[in-house]
Amino acid sequence: MVKYCSRECQATHRPQHKKACKKRAAELHDEKLFKEVEREECPVCFLPFPHGEGTTFVSCCGKTICSGCIHGMSAEAISRGKDMHEVLCAFCRTPAPPSFEEDRKRTKKQMESGNAFAYYQFAGFHVTGTSDIVQDLSKAHDLSIQAGQLGCATAYFNLGKSYDHDCTITLGRENNQKKAKHYYELAAMGGNMEARNNLAVLEYKAGNYDRAFRHYTIAAKAGNHLSLDSIELGFANGFVTKDEYESVLRAYQKSQDEMKSEMRERAADAMERVRHLF
Repeated sequence: MVKYCSRECQATHRPQHKKACKKRAAELHDEKLFKEVEREECPVCFLPFPHGEGTTFVSCCGKTICSGCIHGMSAEAISRGKDMHEVLCAFCRTPAPPSFEEDRKRTKKQMESGNAFAYYQFAGFHVTGTSDIVQDLSKAHDLSIQAGQLGCATAYFNLGKSYDHDCTITLGRENNQKKAKHYYELAAMGGNMEARNNLAVLEYKAGNYDRAFRHYTIAAKAGNHLSLDSIELGFANGFVTKDEYESVLRAYQKSQDEMKSEMRERAADAMERVRHLF
């Protein structure tokens, strides 16, 4: 909050407030890190997105749509005797792309317009490699960073996992818990509860129990079941009070109820039947 007449004067004065500024910077960081982020909603049904699986990026309009709305459009098309290529987008009513190549072309167009999730999709293409995209983990890493900077918290989450030796995802990165924590924090600030849960695990292992359970509490209240399990263990071991535990349980159930819909349950059942086929 201080202005200087020159760089030299600024450098001369630095030792007198270095510790205070470092402390204040950490406080500002924590204010942002532990702030509860408003949950994202499906642009079609306006229900909060489920955690983890349960959403799909559609390349026609660049929106991310919940599985329930996707399933609803598919079920309607099938009931009318149409095939999957005639299914319309639940948001913009554009027909589904007739091929993977067309889907990538649409995604590329969305990426050129600055769509964060399109960058994230292309990062995935470079991880696995496709018929016309060469596997390039370095490129995937760079695209994930761009996706995160544009607002895709999931991209930051995957970057965190790529450095976390406890996770299996890789973008060609070495194990580096400091970098894993950095990207988990960015993802958590963006509202990714899986990242916040993993961040809590890192803090717990480091012996920072207070910070760990602050993260677990936020994630559990938002509906993350892994964090709820940790809160239950924390209550059993004296890290969490009875009142705190009951408050988290109520918030968790409320969050779960808000994410539920009949169509999402039907979509989950259909996906489970498909998994059993393989």
